[in-house]
Amino acid sequence: MKESDWEEVREIYIEGINTGNATFDTTPPTKEEWNKKYVEDCRLVIREAGKVIGWAALLPISTKDAFYGVAELSIYLSSSSVGKGIGKKLLDALIKESEANGFWTLQAGVFPENEASIKLHKSLGFREVGIRESLGKLDGIWRDVLLMERRSKVVGID
Repeated sequence: MKESDWEEVREIYIEGINTGNATFDTTPPTKEEWNKKYVEDCRLVIREAGKVIGWAALLPISTKDAFYGVAELSIYLSSSSVGKGIGKKLLDALIKESEANGFWTLQAGVFPENEASIKLHKSLGFREVGIRESLGKLDGIWRDVLLMERRSKVVGID
């Protein structure tokens, strides 16, 4: 991801917000908030005809040294890109990039209604850990979150 990609990344995030099944956020973050949130080394975009059509990035799950190799991932596609295999390419690239940067476990929190995202994660080795019941409210409605996880077979295996 380049600095100049921010506006397109933000627009795709807004599309995700508008689905009601991608995030608890109801407004997009500012560029500064987004930059504070995501790991700098693992921010990817995928382009088609020079336009950003999807992005993926990692968020640290903790500041404790013991967990420096564990991150939560975010992956978002433009609505026009869904169902074309682009998400799989992007998530696969993020997995490789995360391992190159020392991450041994990736976590994903997915609304159970987001069946396409669950299928995508499972196709790349994520397993269901469990349901976090009524984790948060979105538009006044309690929502469950499925916790998924992928353990690297090449990093953190000692």
